[in-house]
Amino acid sequence: MNSLVNPNDTHTPLRTNAHPMIDPFGRMVSYLRVSVTDRCDFRCTYCMAENMTFLPKKDLLTLEELDRLCSAFIGKGVRKLRLTGGEPLVRKNIMYLVRALGRHIETGALEELTLTTNGSQLTRYAEELYDCGVRRINVSVDTLDPDKFKAVTRWGDLQKVLEGIEAARKAGLKIKLNAVALKGFNEHEIPSMLRFAHERGMDLTVIETMPMGEIEEDRTDQYLPLSQVRASLEEQFTLSDIPFKTGGPARYVTVQETGGKLGFITPMTHNFCESCNRVRLTCTGTLYMCLGQNDAADLRTALRASTDDAYLSAAIDEAISRKPKGHDFIIDRNNRPAVSRHMSVTGG
Repeated sequence: MNSLVNPNDTHTPLRTNAHPMIDPFGRMVSYLRVSVTDRCDFRCTYCMAENMTFLPKKDLLTLEELDRLCSAFIGKGVRKLRLTGGEPLVRKNIMYLVRALGRHIETGALEELTLTTNGSQLTRYAEELYDCGVRRINVSVDTLDPDKFKAVTRWGDLQKVLEGIEAARKAGLKIKLNAVALKGFNEHEIPSMLRFAHERGMDLTVIETMPMGEIEEDRTDQYLPLSQVRASLEEQFTLSDIPFKTGGPARYVTVQETGGKLGFITPMTHNFCESCNRVRLTCTGTLYMCLGQNDAADLRTALRASTDDAYLSAAIDEAISRKPKGHDFIIDRNNRPAVSRHMSVTGG
């Protein structure tokens, strides 16, 4: 890769592990998820309202500001960084940021740079992502039925996503498919999705729907506990628990019949808070210390107040000191979300 250091940078150089981030419960924060945009070219029914009101573009951090802020976190011990959205690849000039962050892969300060995508833009960006140091991506696909895919995404084209996945495979990217388990929609498809993924050398993770943001759907109708999904899968597959971790909240099993891995993310039935090593940064510079809580820190003000990263570092430390023990997700029978912001704001 070409040198990615911006000669116009004036802020303090990266000081790796200057002040590792330890929260009040002794957990080291080493994983940063960054929502680079709240916009998306899909409108998934469990994630967004059909007619969304997005942030004014003037409120977003610039790509240069996102680079500086991410670099400050890397300097404080973040070893894994995931770009999310909305859909991260619809952000204008997004590859500038990916390439800039890739310099930390080159130096060894960052172990992994990855992203979660709906796959719609992968035919365009897969090769460049690999060139920038990305080696692994998550692609969200909830069904392999084109009509049902159109229904759940409202605007999505399954064929375009499948072509994107194939382009990513050819580029050398390792792929994990993410599927939200939705009662009455895709629970009977999960075995075929598992085979589809494993036959192509991809892993699959299934996720419980989370009560975030006002949507038209009734989440009590959508909610499908993964304990039920696992029990159903065990009628035709041999699943064995393994200690494999990717840094995220999934618990993994191996599937004897396919030889692949299957992950379960269970924020509702078995939360993953005790080992949480993550914080989430929005495209406006707001840091959420917990996905399921509303407490947040404004890092944009600190970012713009000084070119000295010491001030920004202190603001990050103060935020980490308020990281809660865990979330309080419930599926409310009155269909009220646990938190009012949509998933697209914090990127999952």
